[in-house]
Amino acid sequence: MHEEEFYTHDHGDGHVHSHPVAHDHSHTDSVEAHGHGHTHTQTKAVINRLARAIGHLESVKRMVEDGRDCTEVLIQLAAVRSALSGTAKVILKDHLEHCVSDTDSTALEALNEAIDKFMD
Repeated sequence: MHEEEFYTHDHGDGHVHSHPVAHDHSHTDSVEAHGHGHTHTQTKAVINRLARAIGHLESVKRMVEDGRDCTEVLIQLAAVRSALSGTAKVILKDHLEHCVSDTDSTALEALNEAIDKFMD
């Protein structure tokens, strides 16, 4: 039996909310089909980043519902997009380090640098 996990987010107005983390087990069901059954070192960090981005996006949704200024909404959406890009970078680097085993370390470092420059 799994213990329920929660993520919290601060709305910036003194209100902190906790929400249960939804687990999508469809990935584990298809592990054998994709041949990708190992553990990544950054899984917890990715889950935490996604939880923060979800909380931030929920706050942006409330901003729209409350009729907040469009420029404020756009700035917050840019922050969400940046957070998601950062999360994608962590996933990609983790994938390269743990799934692409035939690449030598010099080539891997060069690719990591290129990813950093591309995704900034």
